[in-house]
Amino acid sequence: LASGEAYQVAHLGPLEQIEQYPLVLPDREVRGKVFIKDLIGTTGSEISINKLPAGGAVPFSHAHKQNEEVYLFVKGQGQMAIDEDVFTVKEGSIVRLAPRAVRCLRNNGQEDLYFIVIQTKEGSLGQHTFDDGIRLEHEINW
Repeated sequence: LASGEAYQVAHLGPLEQIEQYPLVLPDREVRGKVFIKDLIGTTGSEISINKLPAGGAVPFSHAHKQNEEVYLFVKGQGQMAIDEDVFTVKEGSIVRLAPRAVRCLRNNGQEDLYFIVIQTKEGSLGQHTFDDGIRLEHEINW
């Protein structure tokens, strides 16, 4: 949509239409998952926007080598399995996973499950929010 020296903007459209963006893997095509890194050029995180249809499940468990993940559930309901625990996730649930955590997800609800996953290298956050932000006197011409 737009870009400048210090920003990139993309627009995926309504979450309900996320399946229009196929994720092409060497052995299959996945719909309902969009990685943001290549869209806007992130350099410190990987973010994905995800849709898991009612009755659907991630077809495998996985862990990571270095990256922690944060799952932000924005619509629907499902179950998450982490190591030996299984619990309900739904709109408003937030889950942080250490790299070593074995994880899987299923939608056991009646509607699509939408969630955002943010990956960052575990332990890499040096500053945050108020420590990192710089207040500027900058006039905005809307």
